[in-house]
Amino acid sequence: MTMPLAARMRPNSLAEMVGQEHLLGKEGLLSKLLERKALPSLILWGPPGSGKTTLAENLCRAVAGKLIRMSAVMAGVKEIREAVLAAEKNRQLDSTVKTYLFVDEIHRFNRTQQDALLPHVEAGVVTLIGATTENPSFSVNTPLLSRCRVLVLKPLEAGHFHTLIARALRDPERGVPSDAILQLEDDARELLVLASSGDARILLSTLEVAADLTMCAKASTINLNHVQMAVGKRLISHDKVGDAHYNVASAFIKSMRGSDPDATCHYLVRMLEAGEDPRFILRRMAIFASEDIGNADPQAIQVAAAAFQIFEWIGMPEGYLTLTQTAIYLACAPKSNAVVAAYEKAASDVEIYGALPVPLHICNAPTNMMKSMGYGKEYRYPHAYENNYVEQQYLPDKLVGQKYYVPTRNGYERFIVERLMKLKNKVQGD
Repeated sequence: MTMPLAARMRPNSLAEMVGQEHLLGKEGLLSKLLERKALPSLILWGPPGSGKTTLAENLCRAVAGKLIRMSAVMAGVKEIREAVLAAEKNRQLDSTVKTYLFVDEIHRFNRTQQDALLPHVEAGVVTLIGATTENPSFSVNTPLLSRCRVLVLKPLEAGHFHTLIARALRDPERGVPSDAILQLEDDARELLVLASSGDARILLSTLEVAADLTMCAKASTINLNHVQMAVGKRLISHDKVGDAHYNVASAFIKSMRGSDPDATCHYLVRMLEAGEDPRFILRRMAIFASEDIGNADPQAIQVAAAAFQIFEWIGMPEGYLTLTQTAIYLACAPKSNAVVAAYEKAASDVEIYGALPVPLHICNAPTNMMKSMGYGKEYRYPHAYENNYVEQQYLPDKLVGQKYYVPTRNGYERFIVERLMKLKNKVQGD
């Protein structure tokens, strides 16, 4: 058989499909819609191998519609026009038959291509079924998105995979070709499921290779060694510009913020193994050092800066150690968001009050005329006083008494609190 196992085992009806019970179950949305024998325009959003293309094809069969397939990677405005012309011909031949336009990877259509599709979807010439692995709220234009129902497909679970494996090993026509039914050891089955990362195509492709290795060895049982060789180095699903990118990066940052070094390491490795740019991770850690640690540990920003420099010196693969050490340090450091809170509060007042006059006594006075106008007059030089501190007004008159930086008592910031209190108490004592 020249066709890959994953293609041969593709379900030919909704009844053959596994998973997506929340859509295809008795009370599922699609089951309700299919009772009317018609479908609205849909965006199928789900991870690779969750069955988006198969679902679109079988939905079209279920409503006896005409299906036009299109890949957004290969198609452009010309292909969209040709599809619309074909749909109009279908409608002229039989007005009761609807044409469904399936666009795989619809997130790859640019704005012009999506705009070219919009009026025909709106007029009902075609019913759109788009498939995407990326969040459609980011990748599909709002006008087109508003005319579609977004259906979220879930990753397949272990039970679904066990069903697919059993079918592939026992189907004499479409399954694994063999003189006798191949057996699969339990530990080999578990690795096969684990290595598939929720992707049915990966599962069946790996099973096919493992079965070939078994038959080459003239064995009748697929064992753990066969599956390990078939799996090879596992590729981690992580789109560097899509939803997975932001979700994993967010989990990495939140794990550091939550002082969980183990979760921090997990998400760091996931990003690196998936090919994420280490400099992106280093930039995020540098931002984190100020945003979430700040003066609770002033050394954190130095560690982040040093990590960036060291990485430029040594690069990968050894650079992963620098990133790991830095991430663990930041995760374990005391936390404070006082720096970002100070900036946001000060920015709010600047937005409200604008450029308030600077008190004259702290203005620069480089010329005699400016000195005669009172610039710099009565300025008290802190270094001329005990502890290098003297009470005087620095904020504009309108903001006197306003507090922006409110240090916590975490880490080094507790010493900042104590120092500021001592300075204030000394002035009050005087």
